[in-house]
Amino acid sequence: MNTTTLTGNLTKDPEIRYTSEGNGFANFSIAVNRRYQTNGEWQEQTSFFDVICWRDLAENAVLSLGKGDRVTVTGYLEQRTWTTHEGQNRSRIELVADDIGVSLKFRSISNSQPEYTSAKF
Repeated sequence: MNTTTLTGNLTKDPEIRYTSEGNGFANFSIAVNRRYQTNGEWQEQTSFFDVICWRDLAENAVLSLGKGDRVTVTGYLEQRTWTTHEGQNRSRIELVADDIGVSLKFRSISNSQPEYTSAKF
């Protein structure tokens, strides 16, 4: 099994949807920036990654996260393939999240923010 951890900023608010079986899932993407130096000048490159999370994690992400939030996502990479209505083959690699944490590298979280409820055990 592969394990991947990415830290970046949400490009939009997470959105939740439900399967026909009633399982909730949320999709969002994160922008991951990389700074490096070439010939004494700083360069910056941004990569965008699609993330999907399921069930309680999806609901908590929708309640807790918003566009621009810096997060660390841990999960595994999965490739999906499908055929469009026009008969074209498509493919996408997504990070399936096992856990999501808010990054505190550049800002703090105040106690005045809304509380979230954790999953029931």
